[in-house]
Amino acid sequence: MKITDIRLGMVKVPLKTPFKTALRTVNEIEDVIVMIETDTGHIGYGEAPATAVITGDIHGSIIEAIRTVIKPKLIGLDISDLNHVTRTIQNCIMKNYSAKAAVEIAVYDLFAQLYKAPLYKMLGGGVPKLTTDLTISVDYIDKMVADSLDAVDRGFETLKVKVGKDIGVDIERVKAIYAAVEGRALIRLDANQGWTAKEAVYALHKLEDAGVRLELVEQPVKALDIDGLKYVTDRVHTPVMADETTFSPREVIDLIKMRAADIINIKLMKTGGISNAIKIADICSFYDMQCMIGCMLETSVSVSAAVHLAVAKSDVITKVDLDGPSLCAFDPVVGSVNFDGADISINDAPGLGIQSIKGLVMLP
Repeated sequence: MKITDIRLGMVKVPLKTPFKTALRTVNEIEDVIVMIETDTGHIGYGEAPATAVITGDIHGSIIEAIRTVIKPKLIGLDISDLNHVTRTIQNCIMKNYSAKAAVEIAVYDLFAQLYKAPLYKMLGGGVPKLTTDLTISVDYIDKMVADSLDAVDRGFETLKVKVGKDIGVDIERVKAIYAAVEGRALIRLDANQGWTAKEAVYALHKLEDAGVRLELVEQPVKALDIDGLKYVTDRVHTPVMADETTFSPREVIDLIKMRAADIINIKLMKTGGISNAIKIADICSFYDMQCMIGCMLETSVSVSAAVHLAVAKSDVITKVDLDGPSLCAFDPVVGSVNFDGADISINDAPGLGIQSIKGLVMLP
């Protein structure tokens, strides 16, 4: 099975409600779709969101990186030589993580199709079911409480609450949500780099002293402030998770050695695809550190790949934040993984199982 062409398209899906964090507000998903074609007639699918405030990628950079750098290196390569193909993707251009991730996802999709097996089985197997949390966007307190109660009523047992806008209001937001859902749902906080280290310690101490029990707090400080992250980790009882701080396996090793966090958040759009995500999971397993699997604002094309990885690495990926499809007004993907509220399940279709994508607009 050799690569003969790589074509690009765009998919646009409105969100059910605006997605608001300390970094941005988004009303719709608009992502680049990658389709790798082969001499056997098989097609592999991948996806890349433009998340400039986190990965630095925008639509134009993703498209040009794939068209002008990655594609020429891959034409003619044999999918069966997976390690060579993924090394080629990773080494042909620096950074450009989302572009690499989209292409790698399509390659892994084809690799599993080659052997007529769902991707998770090619990655090691596992039980093909997961349960995800749901994101509660930062907003007025009453709105966040209402959104949290609605999520619980819909069957979500873990909520990821966005904070990081105003330290005083953030504390009141979390207290109100915790009081409303206590005993019905776990709460994870995500500050999206919105606090300083001292603010984070202050806020978490206030919440801990008030009896609020959080499952974790995600990226409370700026991505490059590793000393600040360690400062928080050393001074609070709540487990601290690194997200934007860690992209590569090397960064994960450094962070673990510093004991700067308790949990690592793996996202394919940060790692540049599945190959590095596997390395990070294995590193964390070696050091006995838990991982979460997360996503950007993505449709079920790329989130499906994260699901397959999480199932295969469930021994170390113990927390799941793959609610992208649940935030969408509709699922544009025919086939693939089934997203049913908090419940996610994989069928036995080869690869990612994607048959087609509704509303896909091909790029010239």
